[in-house]
Amino acid sequence: MSHLIAVDWGTSNLRASWLDANAQVLQTRSAPGGVMRVENGEFAASLLTLCGDWIAQGTSQLIASGMIGSRQGWKEAPYLDCPASLAQAASQLTRVQVLPGTDLHIIPGLTCIGQDGEHDVMRGEETQLWGAHLPPRSCCVLPGTHSKWAWIGASGEIERFATYMTGELYGLLTQHGILGRLMTFGEASPQAFEAGVRLGLNNHSNVTHVMFAARTAGLMGRIPAPGLPDYLSGILVGVEIASARQSQDLQTLVLLGDDDLCCRYEAACQIAGIASTRADDGATTRGQWRVAQLAGLVG
Repeated sequence: MSHLIAVDWGTSNLRASWLDANAQVLQTRSAPGGVMRVENGEFAASLLTLCGDWIAQGTSQLIASGMIGSRQGWKEAPYLDCPASLAQAASQLTRVQVLPGTDLHIIPGLTCIGQDGEHDVMRGEETQLWGAHLPPRSCCVLPGTHSKWAWIGASGEIERFATYMTGELYGLLTQHGILGRLMTFGEASPQAFEAGVRLGLNNHSNVTHVMFAARTAGLMGRIPAPGLPDYLSGILVGVEIASARQSQDLQTLVLLGDDDLCCRYEAACQIAGIASTRADDGATTRGQWRVAQLAGLVG
C-alpha cells in the first residue's frame, strides 16, 4: 500500500504532509513558496526542495489542491460544475510530472452560477469541505481573504457556494485607504466589533455608505482609535452574514478554518441569532486522502 504526499499549495504558502497507508500524518512541512513566489515555472524544483527526500523513498503517491491548479499555477485544472461530488473530483485529476515516473495529481476546482447570474469559483476549499465530515443539508463557512459559504447536499455533494471578499476588502481599506488613517492597531475591542456587526447586519444593502462610519465614528470621538479596526471588521462581517442569509435561511452553520477568524465569525453569528459549530482540524489533508483513495492512488 502506498503512502501519500498531500500538498496544499496556495497563493502565498506551500505545505506538504506525508501520510502512511492508514492516513496517519507522519510529517508536515511548509515553506513560503506559494504559486506567486515560484519563478520561471520552477514548480517541480520548489516541491522537491520541500519534500524531495520523501519522494526519493519511492513509496508515495502525490496529490495537491489549491492555487497550484489555477491559471497562474503549474497547470490549470478544470472547474467542475456544481453540484459536484467527491467522486467527480477524483475522476478528473490533472497530472503534472515532478520527476520521470513520478506525477503530482491536482484536484479540480469548482464553479457555480450565483443567484445574480454570475459565475463563482473556488480552488482548495472544496477539498477542505470534503474532509470536514459535514452533515447533509448543512452550510459551511470558510472565513478568510475570500470567505466562502458552501451549501452541502443530501449526499455530501457541494450544491453551490458564494464568495465574499471580506478579508481582502478589510486589508485594502485599512492599509491603502482613508479609513485606516485614524486607526491604531494591536488592541482588541469586542465592544466595537459587536457595534460594527450590528450596523452591518442592519444595513447590508447600503454597504459603501456604512463602511464610512469607520471614519466618522473616529472623527466624532464615538469610538477610540484602537477600536476602529474591530469596528470596521464587524461592519464587513455583518454585511457578509446578512447577504448570505438572504440566499437561504440559516439555522446552523459549520465554521471551518483559522481559529482566530472562526472565533470572530462565531461571535458575529451569535449576534445575528445564528447557531454555529466548528469543524475538526485537518480537513484539507483528510479531503486530499479521500480524493486520492477514490482515485485509486492509495488503498
